[in-house]
Amino acid sequence: MPRIREWLSLAGRALQGKPRALAGAIVLITLVLAASVGTFAWFCFDLTAGLPDRKEMRALGDMAQATTIYDARDQAAFTIFKEQRIEIPLEKISPNLVKAVLAIEDQRFFDHKGVDFIRVAAAGLENLKQGRRAEGGSTITQQLARLSFLSRDKTYRRKMKEIILAARIERQYSKKDILELYLNKVYFGDGLYGVEAASLGYFGKHADSLSIAEAALLAGLIQSPSTYAPTVNLDRAVARRNIVLQAMASAGAIDAATFERAKRAAVHLANSVEMKETFGLYFKEEVRKQLVEKFGGARVSQGGLRVYTTLDPDLQRLAEKAVEDGTRAIERRPRYPHQTRDKAKNLDYLQGALLAMDPQTGAVRAMVGGRDFGESHFNRATQAKRQAGSAFKPFVYAAAIEGGDSPATVISNLNDPILTAQGDWVPEDEHSTATSLTLRSALRMSSNRAAVQLLRTIGIPRAVSYAQKLNVGTPPSVPSLALGAMDVTLMSLTSAYGAFAAEGVVHQPVLIRRVDDADGKTIYRDPGKAQQAISKESAFLMSSMLADVITAGTAYRARQAGFTLPAAGKTGTTNDFVDAWFVGFTPHLLTGVWVGFDRPKTIVRNGFAADLAVPIWTAFMKPATKDDKPDWIVRPDDVVGVTVCRMSGKLPNAGCGNVQTMTADGDMETRSMVYTDYFVRGTQPTTLCPLHPGGYFADALSEAAGTTGTIAAPPRLAQPGPAPLPPQTSASAAGASQAPVAPPPKPPAPKKRGFWGRLFGRGGGGGAP
Repeated sequence: MPRIREWLSLAGRALQGKPRALAGAIVLITLVLAASVGTFAWFCFDLTAGLPDRKEMRALGDMAQATTIYDARDQAAFTIFKEQRIEIPLEKISPNLVKAVLAIEDQRFFDHKGVDFIRVAAAGLENLKQGRRAEGGSTITQQLARLSFLSRDKTYRRKMKEIILAARIERQYSKKDILELYLNKVYFGDGLYGVEAASLGYFGKHADSLSIAEAALLAGLIQSPSTYAPTVNLDRAVARRNIVLQAMASAGAIDAATFERAKRAAVHLANSVEMKETFGLYFKEEVRKQLVEKFGGARVSQGGLRVYTTLDPDLQRLAEKAVEDGTRAIERRPRYPHQTRDKAKNLDYLQGALLAMDPQTGAVRAMVGGRDFGESHFNRATQAKRQAGSAFKPFVYAAAIEGGDSPATVISNLNDPILTAQGDWVPEDEHSTATSLTLRSALRMSSNRAAVQLLRTIGIPRAVSYAQKLNVGTPPSVPSLALGAMDVTLMSLTSAYGAFAAEGVVHQPVLIRRVDDADGKTIYRDPGKAQQAISKESAFLMSSMLADVITAGTAYRARQAGFTLPAAGKTGTTNDFVDAWFVGFTPHLLTGVWVGFDRPKTIVRNGFAADLAVPIWTAFMKPATKDDKPDWIVRPDDVVGVTVCRMSGKLPNAGCGNVQTMTADGDMETRSMVYTDYFVRGTQPTTLCPLHPGGYFADALSEAAGTTGTIAAPPRLAQPGPAPLPPQTSASAAGASQAPVAPPPKPPAPKKRGFWGRLFGRGGGGGAP
């Protein structure tokens, strides 16, 4: 402007006495005026350039909101957010807070049109007196404009833009809407945006329940949240609160007595936002990743989604405790060869993982991906792929059962070598020298030789196909497949076992039941993906055999530790004791456990799964199922119970009730080999046991009595399956990859035979020992 006045002065002097210069002066004046108008137009354009248009102004209410994750009981468990915010209507905000904010931020809010010129003038005078910008004089509408569209730069240019936007906001929105938007957007410190998140974060209560003192403290944070936050400096926060209370009293919002009471009120801080984040963080992270894959990261962190999950918080806490206690117990063993978690300088300490789910639906109830989410976000339940060891064997057995075999089918020639690319191979069975075993006995004692011979019988392609049907994955087509030479995740292995408990149906693991958007509209619902992997008859037979593993097999320590419910499962230990697995289930809860190191190495010497993984499983399952009924899987109509010889799998012959066996101590004793097993109707044996024939008269008597045919099926059983199987001759322990089998209770001595028994050589007792 000074330069323009200078040009006009020069033009005036030029015109004095010089008419010829009149035309030039007019041109000069015109140019100066044009420059002035252009400068003013450019200034106006610069102020309005980049400001939101009408459409963007209508989106003023769009703001980042935290996504809330709910557990299986629809209780809030976690939040995911860019800005920790919970949007609420003005009606759910305490009048105390509204009065406090208006008193300290904008007393004439309902009187001005976006700019409070009285306050601006007062602020200008104060700034001149102080010689600096001591006060700003912004109204709530101006602050809302700045929060929504502008930077926080303290310049006059930004201030002019703020005034223009405030005027536009006042024309487009009501005072009520402006106040509601402001209270939901403003920052209160500690990552808390909006009055609802601030109320929960500082006082553990909703915004509609704030007292006058609490409301004044929150209102005081708006000017400088990082300075006045009570979690940063409580004394400073209280001093600022009292200034707000004084402003409320001066504005007539509270009387003198209320002011005095509120000024003396003690501050009680309680954070109900962070309290919910103390457990289940691996579960939360898995949910977050699935949400991002479906909806994108921005919508998950800012869209205010409501996510309903399958998490059982009680089971989650039990699971985390079981894993930590179990791994610590291993670390406390004498001569433990590695650094413990407490002393490890890096993450190279023993890890554990646990996954619990409902086998009937696939709903994941608990997930532990490691011992400390803060130290490692790597989820060992879903991301770590390790060899399954003997925990893979049930899938080979399931393929054989599907092919027509039964639990009583005998696997023979166990010492025959298997031809491989490296030559003949016979896997080791450290505790078994038997040359033949039934499927039931072989699985119970986890015989490596039996599993490999069974795989050769059914064929590798058939075993691979059933592994795929059970959603375990595609294993390598090699003989060692039978011993678990396949990398699996704990989640895939555990969910596959669910088929045995759910009539052959494999359910895809489910963490998210439903997702609603910020308006309450359902935008996703779990489709409940499932497939029939094996028949329900095969599933029942497999569950029956796997029940023996817990009752009298490699997982017998679960019974020793006091777990009494009917259950089934399988252990798995890999070469050099690198990985320890156990997957076990009741009809209502399926749980898998893994123990090992992130960088594979021997856990402990002779570290069988029975010693490492089974105790963790038991520590979780005992309290997790304490209120469950002792029920078991319902036997299908096409499954029948038949009395057979446990050594041959055939109908009992005259001598099956009195068989000379060798005990673990090397003593000889007479035992009954007769027990009841299950068969799919039509596959039950029809011939007598060839191993224990009776004399001529005994056979004749047997024929006369009509006992050579199929024995009538027993009534449906409440327990998992046949009674515990006693050790067979020279076959009383697990395979090379398993711990020795804990012997079942010693059966009662055989009854003394009477005259006809001694004459014909027939023993007594045809039931399970």
